[in-house]
Amino acid sequence: MKHTMDYLAAVGLAAVLSGCGESSPAEKPEGAGETQMSPAEVPPEKQEEGDGEHEHEEESLGTIKMDGMDVKLAQGHGEVAPGKEGHLVVKLPYSDSGSTIVRAWIGTEDRTGSLVGKGTYAASHDDYDIHATAPTPLPENSMWWIEIEKPDGTKIVGSKKPLME
Repeated sequence: MKHTMDYLAAVGLAAVLSGCGESSPAEKPEGAGETQMSPAEVPPEKQEEGDGEHEHEEESLGTIKMDGMDVKLAQGHGEVAPGKEGHLVVKLPYSDSGSTIVRAWIGTEDRTGSLVGKGTYAASHDDYDIHATAPTPLPENSMWWIEIEKPDGTKIVGSKKPLME
């Protein structure tokens, strides 16, 4: 009986230890055990501080005037296309540590068929990263539309021609 108990304990220990290791990539389905979130969904306390640089290529769209302010824009993730996610970086002319709400969408001013993205403040470069999906079909003369809601509640809207395919 004692040998049977020792044997069962050894088998149990072996089973526990074999389950503790990392599985190889071939054994682990892609994305298994990972929670995928868009950058806009990552809470500020979970965001990593970077070295001040974005982790992807961006192309400047220039500066637009919004209510007398010069707002700098850059587009990432390539050119805008129907049904494709676009990335807009909005740099305000003031630093507010993320207390402004910045939203953007691709399409027409009335937002018809557009998915509006809410900006995530990136303290490491003091700007807002916004991801929005272009509507399908993409309306003719589509624009990036930017809505800035200041901490006092005032809202301003502006637009800029995106880089398009």
